[in-house]
Amino acid sequence: MKRQEGIEKTREPVFYRIRDFEYYLQDNLNLSSKTISAYLTDLYQYEKFMYEYEHIEDEEDVTREDINKYIMSLKRKNLSQQSIARKIIAIKEFHKWLFKTDETKSNPAENIDTPKGEKKLPEVLSVDEVDRMINSIDGKEPLDLRNRAMIELMYSSGLRISELLDMKLSDIHWNDQYISVRGGKGNKDRQVPFGDYARAAVRNYITDGRGALLKEKNSNLLFVNYKGEGLSRQAVFKYIKKLASDNGITKEISPHTLRHSFATHLLQNGTDLRVIQELLGHEDISTTQIYTHLDKSKIRAEYDKAHPLAKADNREE
Repeated sequence: MKRQEGIEKTREPVFYRIRDFEYYLQDNLNLSSKTISAYLTDLYQYEKFMYEYEHIEDEEDVTREDINKYIMSLKRKNLSQQSIARKIIAIKEFHKWLFKTDETKSNPAENIDTPKGEKKLPEVLSVDEVDRMINSIDGKEPLDLRNRAMIELMYSSGLRISELLDMKLSDIHWNDQYISVRGGKGNKDRQVPFGDYARAAVRNYITDGRGALLKEKNSNLLFVNYKGEGLSRQAVFKYIKKLASDNGITKEISPHTLRHSFATHLLQNGTDLRVIQELLGHEDISTTQIYTHLDKSKIRAEYDKAHPLAKADNREE
């Protein structure tokens, strides 16, 4: 509710649903701990503004005009476009969640524009780092076989975590060595090849690991947990972070990092961007273009090798 002018403040701001939103971020969006921390800081600053300047104590009372006033206050502080964009994204995600969960009757942030900030390049693993992670999973226990198969397949085919966890046994086409991927963004089905290493790892898991995990339960899911049930996104997220840490990798990574690495390594080895777009299931080529962040040294080397007059000694006098 809005507190009336002149009434003495008796308690701190009460956007109490921010804490529930934090749990939602942790359990559903697979954001990094740094991103979640930044979102929460942004929201508490937003809450403070609404309480002190707009006299609002409940998210239900926030209007689009209130949000625009807050955005104007950010611009007056001369913050970078990227910082303002992140704060607006946090606010939009918060109000979208409130409306989706019936905590509020409307979403005042729905049509708020987000300024286009500088795109942050995704974190990418080197080929050596991927190899170290995969090769460190060398146990023969059912969970070891499952984990190696998951990592091999995610990197081999550039899968989203949701696509991996929704995969069925019938989605694997062994003879032609591709998998049917259903859903994803845009709910568009596609067929993606997988490599020999992934094929061997998945076969080993199905032959020697999956049955032991199922414990006589019936499931069409390819990957299951130790109870024979579907895996959670959070469980895979935590496992991959630990796997990277155990192998001395200090980068902030998530399951999506393997997808970024898949695309980047293909591009670095000459794969056409349109092919990568198809493999990743991107509807717009502009989404795929973020992977064109090749090292300048590599670009220069390719130019020198390909252009007939790149080097002075290539011209005949």
